[in-house]
Amino acid sequence: MNIRLFKPSVGEKELNKIKEAFDREWLGLGPLVSEFEEKWSNYIGCEMSIGVNSATAALHLALKAFHFEKGKKVLVPAITFTSTANVVLYNDLVPVFVDVDPATTVMNLNDLKNKIDADCVAVIPVHNGGFPVPMDDLMEIAQQNDLKVIEDCAHCAGGSYKGKKLGTWGHIGCFSFEEKKCMTTGDGGMICSNDVNLIEPLKPYRWVGIDKDTWKRVQIAEGTQENEAMHWHYEISVLGYKYNMNDVMAAIGLVQLEKLDQMNERRRKTITRYIDGIKEIPEISLYLPYTNNGNEAYWFFAIRIEDRDNLIIYLKSQGIATGVHFYPLTMQPLYEKYDINCNVANTIWKEFLTLPSHADLIEEEIDYVIDHLKTFYRNK
Repeated sequence: MNIRLFKPSVGEKELNKIKEAFDREWLGLGPLVSEFEEKWSNYIGCEMSIGVNSATAALHLALKAFHFEKGKKVLVPAITFTSTANVVLYNDLVPVFVDVDPATTVMNLNDLKNKIDADCVAVIPVHNGGFPVPMDDLMEIAQQNDLKVIEDCAHCAGGSYKGKKLGTWGHIGCFSFEEKKCMTTGDGGMICSNDVNLIEPLKPYRWVGIDKDTWKRVQIAEGTQENEAMHWHYEISVLGYKYNMNDVMAAIGLVQLEKLDQMNERRRKTITRYIDGIKEIPEISLYLPYTNNGNEAYWFFAIRIEDRDNLIIYLKSQGIATGVHFYPLTMQPLYEKYDINCNVANTIWKEFLTLPSHADLIEEEIDYVIDHLKTFYRNK
């Protein structure tokens, strides 16, 4: 077998929707983006969503929305993808790394409280692997310390915490639709909020500072003779970025959104099968305290083991792809100088191993992985 670690779950429906964009001969920022934004808002229950080309762009602009003073501090977890911290530097702010809970790998709220000082203006909780940060407790801490909350929901599209969709707890939620995530637009992301006044000004920032995208300029021009002649007109008042989503991405996203709950359910069943299959291997423990209550959105399934490197080599020889999510940012050259007492993060990552866990994984493939985990430890 050749079992991939991740893969997008796409097919004829996505191709047919892309054909609609091709038939319209409008592939850029257009009506399908607007439709996708509206349907995404309805799905997670927020007032406004803005489609962008990545979760990195979403996080960058989310911080931009607050216009924080240069040099202020933003609290981020030590274990996360680099974009979570990169966007802090993009905005001329300073990252403060918070250690993680050893059982869940998400931000440790006690360490968070210890690291808040007068210069801290925001916190970016990451629902790592899809496991929720305790958002009710975090929001209380944020309110007490006047912190803005930007949820990094790159791993948890469709997931909920205590009956409320992740991404709607904080002031702004940011999602990833990159190829391998819970749902995909190829690449892509979304900025979401219940505060329209806060994020609506971000629209020109995603489109190189232009106050009206091309499709909307065409629509506005229809009507009067003066407007017909001025269809090309726009203004630039802010320094923007080329961060827009396009209609090809949105076409894929509209179909993927219809499948999202089903794909999340498939991942939950995959994880349940893995857990049942490895519970007799004492050398293996779980990366996260996975549950299956019907409202979780886990992006990946991972384990903790001591002999990781040899296991990686063995599984690779059997056609099984693996990964490590994530190497602590505090150990990366760019961020080493910001490491202040992230001892848990700097230790536990050495045992992390991600196993194949995409929505199209079949039972035969899961059992094949489990069998080879058993074989590896039986032969040690």
